[in-house]
Amino acid sequence: MLRILLGLPPRAELAEMQGAVEAMQHVLSQLQKRISEGHDPEHIWRKHEIWTKGLIESLDELEQSVFLAGHFADRVRNSYQDEMSQQENTDYHRHVYFYKDGFIRVFSILDKLGTLMNDLFELHTERAKAHFSFFTVLRQFQYLGVHLALMDKLNTLKEQYNEPLRHLRKWRNIEIHYMNMEMQDDLNQRDQTLDGKIKLEDIQQRQNDLELGYRMACDTLQAAFEYIEIMLRNKYQR
Repeated sequence: MLRILLGLPPRAELAEMQGAVEAMQHVLSQLQKRISEGHDPEHIWRKHEIWTKGLIESLDELEQSVFLAGHFADRVRNSYQDEMSQQENTDYHRHVYFYKDGFIRVFSILDKLGTLMNDLFELHTERAKAHFSFFTVLRQFQYLGVHLALMDKLNTLKEQYNEPLRHLRKWRNIEIHYMNMEMQDDLNQRDQTLDGKIKLEDIQQRQNDLELGYRMACDTLQAAFEYIEIMLRNKYQR
C-alpha cells in the first residue's frame, strides 16, 4: 500500500515474510476447521483466529515500514544535517519516521505473539506480571516447565538477534519514555563537539538493525506457528 502511495511498484514477493505467513495461514486453516465443525461454543478458537489474522497484517505493515525506512535512508548522502538540501532533509525526516514506526512495530508484534501464546497455552503469565511482554512469556515457559522445545527455539532466536534488538530497544525506550530519538542524538552530539556542527547518526547501521529486527520477528513467528500447527494437529486429529 505505502509503495503505491509513493509511486513505487507493489511488493513482488513475500521474501523474508514467506515462512512466517505460510505458518500462520496453516494455523488459521486448523482453527477455521475447528470453528466450522462447531467445536468452539465459547469462541476461543475464533479469538485466536482473529489474533492470528492480526499478526499477519501487523507483519505486512512492519515490512512496509522497514522497506520505506531503507528507501529514504539510501537518499541521504550528507553526514551533517546543516549541509543537506531541502529535499535531502525531507528524505532524512521521512527515513526517521518509518524507522521509528518500524522499531515500535517489531516489539509490538513480539508482544502480540506473546499474548496469543499465553492464552493458547494457558500459561497465565498475567498472574506473575499484569502487563507482560513476549520476553516475560518466554520466562514463563521455563518457570512452568512446559513447551520447552518451543522455548528453546525462541530463546535461540532471541540470542541470535540480541545485539540489533538491544539497539532497537534502546531507541524505542527513548522514543516512548523520554524524548524523540533524533533529539537525543543531537544532544549527545552537542556534548561531544565544540563547533556546534552536528553529525548525523549512522543511518545505514540503524537501518541494518531494523532489518535484522524484522527478520527476527519473521523467524520467531514462523517457529511459534509451526509449533502451534503441530500441536493442534496432534491434539485434534481423528
